[in-house]
Amino acid sequence: MRKRKGFTLIELLVVIAIIAVLVGLLVPAVQQVRATAQRTQCTNNLKQIGLALFNVHDRTGSFPAAYISNLQPGTVPSQMNGDCTWNEIGPGWGWGTYILNDLEQSPLYNQFNLSLDIKDPANAAARVMQPKVFLCPAGANTDPFQPVDGNGNPLVDVNNQPIFLAYGSYIGMNGAPNGVTSDAYDNNGAFIRNQRLSIKDILDGTSNTIFVGERCSAMSLTSWVGAMQGSVVPDLKYSDVPDQLSNAEGDCALVLCHGSLTHLPNDKLVFDADATSSFHAAGVNFLFCDGSVHCIGSSITPSVYQALCTRNGDEPITDPSQY
Repeated sequence: MRKRKGFTLIELLVVIAIIAVLVGLLVPAVQQVRATAQRTQCTNNLKQIGLALFNVHDRTGSFPAAYISNLQPGTVPSQMNGDCTWNEIGPGWGWGTYILNDLEQSPLYNQFNLSLDIKDPANAAARVMQPKVFLCPAGANTDPFQPVDGNGNPLVDVNNQPIFLAYGSYIGMNGAPNGVTSDAYDNNGAFIRNQRLSIKDILDGTSNTIFVGERCSAMSLTSWVGAMQGSVVPDLKYSDVPDQLSNAEGDCALVLCHGSLTHLPNDKLVFDADATSSFHAAGVNFLFCDGSVHCIGSSITPSVYQALCTRNGDEPITDPSQY
């Protein structure tokens, strides 16, 4: 009889082992290529956003305000927390909305009724649209979300219908070292509530001032649309909902961030919902006021990072390689 040809058990196990080794070598390489591509796309998104912001500046003489909101009647700025987030009454439209035309998103911009509040039912369809330019491809969450109030209850509109808001990966820099909830209106960053700043207001120099940064959905949920009044921004780095709510920031954290000596980008020890973070292993991508984009990690010198977060701190940064 003719003998059948085939693999022995030992030969088969050897082949399987070789394949396993090859796969083990290939998977990290593929993941690294994917991560690099995602960071590159994120950089391109920020450059497009930067071009749009400068187009607005060239056309109007200033950049958009961080967001626009009226205050409760009788609010006195000189009083303790008199001009803070909790006294806002809307409409809340943010800087991302005001650059839509310059991002070739005019059809979407025309769907908004900016004379009404973000929460108004007339804006329901437009406020959940998510242009890719506002989404980092490394983000885990790119779906519209339901903003909540301080008790964790989802917001509803005047018709008692649930409100959804578009997610966005990029937030404006409100300054340092103060947080955004009580200081959004007079902080020292490049984006201030109700104030349209211009290049002449960037006293530290455009190459030394952060304009826009990233925040990933593992820290908190953000939106390109604006700061929806009546909502809070829970701190999602806490595992329990009560802790998330007790450490929540005001609605301004939907569009604004801050930095400080102790609030470095992608720092695992930073739990603040209004800090900067990303899903990039190398760090957080930042758009600077000169239009350049830099990736900054938690290893940055704390004093340098805090200086980069301010527009008028008069801090010397002589070596760009520090970041």
